[in-house]
Amino acid sequence: MRKFSMLAFMLAIMSLSSCQVIGDIFKAGVYVGIIIVILVVAIIIWIIRKISG
Repeated sequence: MRKFSMLAFMLAIMSLSSCQVIGDIFKAGVYVGIIIVILVVAIIIWIIRKISG
């Protein structure tokens, strides 16, 4: 019984830390996505100005 409770405790710790890692990766992905969208919009505006100028 003691081995089972120790195993359950270790699994709980590992799952909590992995969820935190996944959350951090998702947050980084959101920021990278925002930066990419801003860059694409800036390039489109630059191209439109080049064509119309």
